[in-house]
Amino acid sequence: MTERQQRPIWIQNISQLVTLASEKKGPRIREEMKELGIIEGGSVWIEDGVIHDIGTTREMILKYLSRAEEADIVDATGKIVTPGLIDPHTHVVFGGSREHEFEMRLEGASYMDIMNAGGGIHATTRKIRALSEEHIFNQTTRRLDLFLQHGVTTLESKSGYGLDLDNELKQLRVMRKLHEKHPIDIVPTFMGAHAVPEEYQSNPEHYIKLVIEEMIPAVVEEDLAKFIDVFCEVDVFTPEQSERILVAGKNKGLIPKIHADEIAENQGAFVAAKVGAISADHLLKVSDEGIQALANSGVIACLLPTTALYLGEKPARARDLIDAGVPVAISTDCNPGSSPTISMPLVMNLACIMMKMTPAETLCAATYNAACALQIEDRVGSIEVGKQADLVLWDVHNHQKIHYIFGVNHVKKVWKKGVKVVG
Repeated sequence: MTERQQRPIWIQNISQLVTLASEKKGPRIREEMKELGIIEGGSVWIEDGVIHDIGTTREMILKYLSRAEEADIVDATGKIVTPGLIDPHTHVVFGGSREHEFEMRLEGASYMDIMNAGGGIHATTRKIRALSEEHIFNQTTRRLDLFLQHGVTTLESKSGYGLDLDNELKQLRVMRKLHEKHPIDIVPTFMGAHAVPEEYQSNPEHYIKLVIEEMIPAVVEEDLAKFIDVFCEVDVFTPEQSERILVAGKNKGLIPKIHADEIAENQGAFVAAKVGAISADHLLKVSDEGIQALANSGVIACLLPTTALYLGEKPARARDLIDAGVPVAISTDCNPGSSPTISMPLVMNLACIMMKMTPAETLCAATYNAACALQIEDRVGSIEVGKQADLVLWDVHNHQKIHYIFGVNHVKKVWKKGVKVVG
């Protein structure tokens, strides 16, 4: 039976149907992030992989009782339904692991100490260069399966572990294949400017020229990425270098993102505002002036609390960002060095505990605002008629409980485009 021939799905008696529906277009700010569009005693009718109708169960029975025998009926008594979670910042396509660096960090080495000693990004680059596309595909598939089991139905994935033309393209081609083969939708980002590779340490400008003149055109020619990203950081890429790279990508049709002000305040927020980036990510060290620049330009702040926890850093200033009118999204930053996790529910817990976001703000940041950070809010991120039926059924009776009981996976079922993929 094809997807188009599948039976309708009728989810009934939902304790809270958390729709995130709103007449507001674009990313939500301030009090808007708390408006979840909850329908108590809700119901969803799914047809042809699309949300066909929503309402209270009482209303939906009046509409669809005559069609009940056509549908697969799901009784969600005592449970809630939300949009599928969206992870807007990952490095999920990688090879190998770096658990030895975890121990080094516990013994006092910093992120940049490890990287400058040939570890960190450089260690994973050596792995990627040595592995076949098939090996990377298979290893990443296992991670994506875990993402799906934790409620993620769409995620962004960056290159940046190849750091030469052939291996950057290798990573991006694996992403394309994963997007085609795996239930999770993959949104690809080219990040050749993740680090200056070891062979160019004495001449970083030569590597930047390679990124701009060879890598970007090749990525665009094969249509392998939607976004371009750069690690704007002390001892990595300067603000001026970052701006040049992002503008070069933008001129070729790639949408800028930026790793900004993570290890030190390095003007990353200002670069994001200047180039019109869709998001500025990390922001652990962002200044007050940088926050205002993001607010004035409408750049989304993508915050990564598991990375701060793992590096032993103070978390990003979510409350200051939200109060200033900056739209906030959250993400796992899944990567082998500074955030080796696939759990968006854990990220949501930590957004509340570490960054003092409310449960409602956190759900918005993990669904609708995350979709805006990938420019896909027209089809996912909220439960509205006509959107993809990407839904999560949680084994809790209200949305606050997802955040209250942490370290537990409350996901019961997941539907992707109307197909049950978990449960």
